[in-house]
Amino acid sequence: MLIYKILRTPEWDKLQASGETAGAPIDVADGYVHFSTAAQARETAAKHFAGAAGLVLLALDADALGNALQWEVARGDALFPHLYAPLRLSDVLWHADLPLDDGTHRFPDTMT
Repeated sequence: MLIYKILRTPEWDKLQASGETAGAPIDVADGYVHFSTAAQARETAAKHFAGAAGLVLLALDADALGNALQWEVARGDALFPHLYAPLRLSDVLWHADLPLDDGTHRFPDTMT
């Protein structure tokens, strides 16, 4: 199963330069990297990144992250994937820009 991480361009640039990251400031504060499923990603973008330009969507294989990935109850009592390890560039299967289209982020058609 693919899971998704939304990063701002500077966060993505840092990940590419260093090969791993503790995530965005909210991830660092919470002690884990927040991810979303395909069904959750659009709501995550609308809630936490409303109107923000310069976003990048990362896709990772949940199974490949092993025991460091925990599914925990979060928004709306839904289970969300949380990574209790650094996010590594080598785990990113693909990435895509999330452009704004009339104020809403346009997700790639390849997202499953």
